[in-house]
Amino acid sequence: MRHTLLLLVLFTTTSIAQSIYPQDYFRSPLDTELILSGTFGELRNNHFHSGLDLKTKQREGLNIYATASGYISRIKISHFGYGKAIYITHPNGYVTVYGHLQRFSDKVEAYVKKQQYEKESFEIELFPDINDLLVTKGEIFAYSGNTGGSGGPHLHFEIRDNQERPINPLLFGFKVQDKKKPIVKSVYAYPINEKSHVNGSNLKQKLRLIPQQNGDYKIEDLTAYGKIGFAINTIDQQDLAANKNGVYKIETFYNGAQNFTIDFKKFSFNETKHLNRLIDYTHYIDNKERLQKLFLDTNNPLSMYDTMIDEGYLTIFDTISNVYKVKIKDFEGNTTNVDINIKGVDKLPNDITEDFTSPYYVKSNEAMTFEEKNIKVEFPKETFYDDFFLDFKVSGDTLKLHENNIARKKYFTVSYDVSSYNPEDLKQVYIARLVGWNDFLSYSNTKRKEHTLFTRTKNLGTYCLARDTINPTITPLNFKDGQWLSKYRYLKVKIDDKDTGISNYRATINDQWILMEYDYKKKTLIYDFNDKVVTDTKNNLKIIVTDNVGNSTTFEASFFRK
Repeated sequence: MRHTLLLLVLFTTTSIAQSIYPQDYFRSPLDTELILSGTFGELRNNHFHSGLDLKTKQREGLNIYATASGYISRIKISHFGYGKAIYITHPNGYVTVYGHLQRFSDKVEAYVKKQQYEKESFEIELFPDINDLLVTKGEIFAYSGNTGGSGGPHLHFEIRDNQERPINPLLFGFKVQDKKKPIVKSVYAYPINEKSHVNGSNLKQKLRLIPQQNGDYKIEDLTAYGKIGFAINTIDQQDLAANKNGVYKIETFYNGAQNFTIDFKKFSFNETKHLNRLIDYTHYIDNKERLQKLFLDTNNPLSMYDTMIDEGYLTIFDTISNVYKVKIKDFEGNTTNVDINIKGVDKLPNDITEDFTSPYYVKSNEAMTFEEKNIKVEFPKETFYDDFFLDFKVSGDTLKLHENNIARKKYFTVSYDVSSYNPEDLKQVYIARLVGWNDFLSYSNTKRKEHTLFTRTKNLGTYCLARDTINPTITPLNFKDGQWLSKYRYLKVKIDDKDTGISNYRATINDQWILMEYDYKKKTLIYDFNDKVVTDTKNNLKIIVTDNVGNSTTFEASFFRK
């Protein structure tokens, strides 16, 4: 009781507004040396990485410790994303987040499973009251895992402020061995308008990097004229890991004056999607290389920029020699420099290509609808960052909707009028996007309203109607019908669906719902007999799995247990 009262007092009296980040407040969530497989602010698909990925020796089941006292304020279990995740709110106003967990401590596990059985759902999101799940600093409350969208065993660790904005955890005093300088993979120069050029060309230019013995780089001297900008592909590595991580800070200087700074200290989740405005998105889709633009494109709302002169652009004049310098830093201050000498040469640029045009023009600041035959596409206002000509073609039930290399901010709707179809023929029909060199049919979440099939998507590309007539499969992995399972801890089943994927599943034993945890990466369902649902000797297992167009498979088996 005293512990509870003290915690309540701390929560009501401690100011969360701090001018500096506390250095000794949080301990490590692991009892091993911190080795990073991912850094804060690292560039990921459509988002910035919001925490640190901590290596767990390529194993699951390591102890996870509360980094400070507080209470578990949120628990979320999902098939994707963070998988099993716990959020702890602390008296100083910060929230720590722990993702991809294998399992929870006994008291947390009991709390969660009670709710899962009441709701009859593996996926769940809970918001415990302040006194439900108190934790003390150093208490083991969970174990590391590989759940959700994790690509391998590790702990995802975050620190957020009272407005749910993630902050770089290294600012709080966590130490990682790092004496390595960042590495520069490539540098590009961009002529910004039709009158500017780099090395005589109006096209984006990859520049020749010349590594120096001290780890810095020089660029082969170039000529330019007019308004230009630069972009860089850079990574960082720590002493104890080979992972290609993100850097902490990038600064640029033009003729000795600082003109651009971006640092990865913190951001808000409502801006993370705008990573695609920081990078050259088209280049990334076409070349699988993330170039960070060292200038501010139009409609870029990111808050990570600091110093900004002429929005990071350079204006090169005739016969003037210029020096452009890029400084890349990691959190420990290891710095890599890139020096670029630029000679101004006034000449007409060559290599000017004609832009694509079509009858369909997208205005980014307006809601737009395009329709042909039985297919309609609706773009909300500000779906895109720029205006552009849209490649829009319809042939039968196939829609060519540009290439998927234009950055998007919002979901848009693709709809098919199917009033001319026989209703019976539509029962297993869905909207698919053609993906890859072999035009693989990728299911796009399809809804039906009267005579219309529609999908909300963020993907451009080619769409068509497809039919899924194949039922899901259910295969027992560690038992067979009629088997005695008295010494078994787990019941394991593999489920799969070839075309549209699993929509939902339900499992019962003797008509009573059981919790089967779903691992989509391994395509497995696992039931833990320690849940103590099974009390009879003879038991009937029933599993129903349904795919995304309604095809369903039922699996039944009996087993015996004492």
